Amino acid sequence: MIKGGANNRDVKKINRIRTMRSIFACERISQPELAAKVGNSWPTVLQNVKELMEMGLVQEVGTFESTGGRKAKAFAPVRNARYAVGLEITQNHIGAVLVDLSGELVRFERKKRPFERCDAYAAGLAELVKSLLEKEGCPTETVLGVGISLPGILDRDEKTLVYSHALGLRGVPVEEFSRCIPFPCRFINDANAAGLAEIRGRENLHSLVYLSLSNSVGGSIFTGGSLYAGEHLRAGIGGGVIVDGRLLTGAHGVGGELGHIEISAPDKAPCTCGKRGCVDAYCSAKVLSALTGGNLALFFDGLRAGDRTLQAAWDEYLAHLAVAVNNLRMIFDCDVIVGGYVGGFLSEFGAPLRELLARHNTFEPDSSYLKFSRYQLESSALGAALVHIESFIQSL
Repeated sequence: MIKGGANNRDVKKINRIRTMRSIFACERISQPELAAKVGNSWPTVLQNVKELMEMGLVQEVGTFESTGGRKAKAFAPVRNARYAVGLEITQNHIGAVLVDLSGELVRFERKKRPFERCDAYAAGLAELVKSLLEKEGCPTETVLGVGISLPGILDRDEKTLVYSHALGLRGVPVEEFSRCIPFPCRFINDANAAGLAEIRGRENLHSLVYLSLSNSVGGSIFTGGSLYAGEHLRAGIGGGVIVDGRLLTGAHGVGGELGHIEISAPDKAPCTCGKRGCVDAYCSAKVLSALTGGNLALFFDGLRAGDRTLQAAWDEYLAHLAVAVNNLRMIFDCDVIVGGYVGGFLSEFGAPLRELLARHNTFEPDSSYLKFSRYQLESSALGAALVHIESFIQSL
């Protein structure tokens, strides 16, 4: 139902977008099913379908078998009508994804490439985009743009990387990353991008906290289906909260600064921020990978092999993580998704975390609010690409 205040043009746009989303949620859909999903009369929906077909976004694909009367026409999405590329810049790697108009992952690549502030690095990003498109045979005219996720704080206009500890940068124009890329570019914090990827397809989760356990602890805050960034745009650096589908970043941009919440621990380990006892100091992926030569996968290989030293380290890690996650649950009373590099292994190794959370829960022995990431290494690049997909859909 369209709320009061929307004019006729707004209503038509909303209905067109709703029609498109309904079609793209299926392999194919019949006229009656589509009208029922959109909640409009068939003549109204048909006009939207015709417009989407003229744009090359929807196609008619025959009919459904009749149970009596005229056969219903079938419509299907043209998923390859548009594409978007996502890049994730990290201290030592570049992740790249190609997604279609439905937001589905078409291709993912990750290359070891230490960050350097130089022309060669910028040119390498452009070459990676070009290679990705060529491998899939994507016409350049179908490419909406390139989303770039960065490990740091961006200003509200997406023009300046205000600060990045991982890249050793402060006050750098983001154009330095995109200057060689021949497509429109959008920029987003890496944890916020990962949060966008995680909330996609979880329409029942209007509010949630996304906690990223990578080389630093990051995340995002979503409320009403959108990111919340805060007044100083630091919200989500180290964590994220989603409320009513929107990402929260806070009045000063530090909303969701989950990695720098202090937890009680006897040793008060030093954090990269200069303080002691932060979640980042106990729950980043580096805490684990440092025990296996910087290779996180080897750490979990060791757990599978029954290495007692690594198991003890994992138990201690989960104990700290349980405190952090439980605190988030108590504050926000919503689901918590744990992702990032470590999050990608939790579907296999996360059962003890659920048990710890059930014991920590003040009101009931329940940990069903905890969700594990659907991704491993591709989430930030995917979320960056989805920025372009969603922008295109909203422009229809």
